[in-house]
Amino acid sequence: MEKIRPCLWYDGDAEAAVAFYVSLFPDSEVQKVTRYPEGGPGEPGAVLTVDFVMAGREYTALNGGPEFRFTEAVSLSVDCDSQEEVDDLWDRFLADGGEESVCGWLKDRWGLSWQIVPRRLVELLDDPDSERVARVFQAMLKMRRLDVAALEAA
Repeated sequence: MEKIRPCLWYDGDAEAAVAFYVSLFPDSEVQKVTRYPEGGPGEPGAVLTVDFVMAGREYTALNGGPEFRFTEAVSLSVDCDSQEEVDDLWDRFLADGGEESVCGWLKDRWGLSWQIVPRRLVELLDDPDSERVARVFQAMLKMRRLDVAALEAA
């Protein structure tokens, strides 16, 4: 068990969200599902929490109700090896109600923000040529889905 485990708050959709997330990444699985007990605040037997591993990291999804929503103040960043991985994840996150944003950011259908980042962008931003870094950064600011070829051309 990890010492620090992010807990993601859902309004009744934790199990569906987790099933989607573990389908996206290798080294992912549902570990445990707990249910509301009799006399608790939720419907007895309904899913309370889902403990899961996503890409090797432990998380908990909580069906806490409608009181709290995700905001862009917290996001999960995905380090992608290739443009193909960026494209695949981008399309899968946007399917069924996701929403794209700018600079490689999007929200999934539950409102959780994700950054889909090609590793090549990080390399380009670490270039010793500060003018090139500025051009890459300016190109990135104009994008929604990050485009490795366009970033390299900058």
